Amino acid sequence: MGSRVDTDEDSDNRGSMWDLDQKLDQPMDEEAGRLKNMYREKKFSALLLLRLSFQSLGVVYGDLGTSPLYVFYNTFPDGVKDQEDVIGALSLIIYSLTLVPLLKYVFVVLRANDNGQGGTFALYSLLCRHAKITTIPNQHRTDEELTTYSRSTFHERSFAAKTKRWLEEQESSKSVILILVLVGTCMVIGDGILTPAISVLSAVGGIKVNQPRMSSGVVVLVAVVILIGFFSMQHYGTDRVSWLFAPIVLLWFLLIGGIGIFNIWKYGSTVLKAFSPVYIYRYIRRGGKEGWTSLGGIMLSITGTEALFADLSHFPVTAVQLAFTLVVFPCLLLAYTGQAAYLMTNLSHSQDAFYRSIPDRIYWPVFIVATLAAVVASQATITATFSIIKQALALGCFPRVKVVYTSKKFLGQIYVPDINWILMILCIGVTAGFENQNQIGNAYGTAVVIVMLVTTFLMILIMILVWRCHWILVLIFTSLSLIVECTYFSSVLFKVDQGGWVPLAIAGAFLIIMSVWHYGTVKRYEFEMHSKVSMAWILGLGPSLGLVRVPGIGLVYTELASGVPHIFSHFITNLPAIHSVVVFVCVKYLPVYTVPEEERFLVKRIGPKNYHIFRCVARYGYKDLHKKDDDFEKKLFNNLFMFVRLECMMEGCSDSDEYSLYGHQIEHPRDGLMHNNGNTVSSMDLTMSSVDSIVPVRSPAHVNITVRSSGQTSSQTEVDELEFLNSCRDAGVVHILGNTVVRARRESRFYKKIAVDYIYAFLRKICRENSVIFNVPHESLLNVGQIFYV
Repeated sequence: MGSRVDTDEDSDNRGSMWDLDQKLDQPMDEEAGRLKNMYREKKFSALLLLRLSFQSLGVVYGDLGTSPLYVFYNTFPDGVKDQEDVIGALSLIIYSLTLVPLLKYVFVVLRANDNGQGGTFALYSLLCRHAKITTIPNQHRTDEELTTYSRSTFHERSFAAKTKRWLEEQESSKSVILILVLVGTCMVIGDGILTPAISVLSAVGGIKVNQPRMSSGVVVLVAVVILIGFFSMQHYGTDRVSWLFAPIVLLWFLLIGGIGIFNIWKYGSTVLKAFSPVYIYRYIRRGGKEGWTSLGGIMLSITGTEALFADLSHFPVTAVQLAFTLVVFPCLLLAYTGQAAYLMTNLSHSQDAFYRSIPDRIYWPVFIVATLAAVVASQATITATFSIIKQALALGCFPRVKVVYTSKKFLGQIYVPDINWILMILCIGVTAGFENQNQIGNAYGTAVVIVMLVTTFLMILIMILVWRCHWILVLIFTSLSLIVECTYFSSVLFKVDQGGWVPLAIAGAFLIIMSVWHYGTVKRYEFEMHSKVSMAWILGLGPSLGLVRVPGIGLVYTELASGVPHIFSHFITNLPAIHSVVVFVCVKYLPVYTVPEEERFLVKRIGPKNYHIFRCVARYGYKDLHKKDDDFEKKLFNNLFMFVRLECMMEGCSDSDEYSLYGHQIEHPRDGLMHNNGNTVSSMDLTMSSVDSIVPVRSPAHVNITVRSSGQTSSQTEVDELEFLNSCRDAGVVHILGNTVVRARRESRFYKKIAVDYIYAFLRKICRENSVIFNVPHESLLNVGQIFYV
């Protein structure tokens, strides 16, 4: 051990580590590029594409498809005064469906998916990969080598490069983008509350057409019972009944389309004049303020569009586009046109326009299908809500809550118990508390239009940084989107006091929770970064670290991916002993939808060999989840043992081998990283790199080391260290977790004290402990407490 020791800081500055991530016969860039573009290049046969399009109806379009139940009622709550109003409203509906769901979302926004993942956080993750705008800077250079870490490159003088530099230099821009994402997320949660309320209540309310004596209270009671049953069944997941969703929704679309054709034939085709946009101008000019505020009801015709993007996960974009253009769009146009034809001769029936326009012979079948479709629409929105909560949790923007997989086939199907019961209570409160559907519709419209505005602002950055579109195209997209959405937003502002305040209140509460939690998370990370221990201090303690090294392995959990955490110095200065082997474990989430299992772990040695200190970084995407059946500890040790074997193998090479092995020079840094990606060493290209090294291996049983050794020294060293690690593991493994308490300083302002000392402290108290998330046995847990002030 007489050679120079490379400290952890040295490795970060110098960056010379082993790079074993390149195949001899295929460069890493080509291999990674092939894997990254596999999803995009996947070809589907015509039959498979039709099948996937059919299945997407039940998952993606349920919410959008049930809008005909309540649009005309919310547009004309007091009845229709003139036939021209019906034509004007229908014209607005036709062009809203064309501009927003069809042109904006189906043909533009869906292309901005993150390897098939949709939603607000998917857009945010794309932006984080193309510009350094994350508020927690825990990313490392090796993270960019992941096969799922796809991103575009652009010329330094391009408009995209200038925008990127401006975003990275302006700290305020990072906060603004994050707040924008959180607002969109909170509105999606509000959508998850309001969609079941208005869909189920509107479907059940149709029974009053056939049973006019039934009171509104009975209708509300039936809706509440259905909602309670709906939310109570969530823990079973949708896997067992999801095969029914697509047939139900397809039947629903065919029914409303067929009824629309029947009504056009029966009541006349005069309403077809609505395809002329001239009637939009006449409607707004004649209606004045009342006509302008009625736009909030018309906007409900495009609700569900935001869920369309959020529920994209399991279907290719082409299948979703095909389903919309061939089934959803024409059936919705026929449904609204048919209702408008009916209203032209029945101006006072706007409250129950859908059910009154149904032929008497098929009333009950349509009523049953409508109720089932409303449940499917609610399920799609709840699933999207659970998904976005999971994404927020992964990016440190939501308190740690329990997340449960409900399907072994589809990882996107999850259940969040705490959120489910909160949504149920709020949904029942909205359903029973409001006097009529109109107020729920006002609340629903407010939530939807704000989500759309957030998506538009994020898409502007996506078009510039990711797609590198010409500024004229960006301007056209922005102008068309904002003209439509700002118009609707201005109309819903008039209805804030008529129910529109509900999503604002709900979103405000969740925004406070998420903002405070993220603030506390960032401050904790900054505290660990600024108070981490220097490697010189560790080396100065000697191999025993100034303590008694007792048999066993200590896993010290930290949020730092580099450096020695303050918790470790706090531990060794207050206790007389430390374990023979210490492993710093960092579990971090990256702005990618998933990290492949074979690329998850990075292992690194800290200090000389006789110190027996290692670092293991476990990387996850925002869709990944720690599951109890995953033996995290076992996988960690498998990677640790493989790292030792590869390290000894490289040190066993003779001088001539160092220069002749695949024609590249190799050094021996003490702080090499090991990356587990499932390939044998014999097929790798061993080369020096300026970034942290990656050693791809599968498991000890699958490694085929074919390196000429200069003697038995390295082999004996390998056996000795592996035996030492195994004996320490047999002696016992202790999980050391930091219990950091955050408090506001005495001189802090009162709102900061409230946020930190009360709200954040309360959230920390009720959220899940890290030991539960990591599935740490209670008898092997050791908490180390520390306090810091912000």
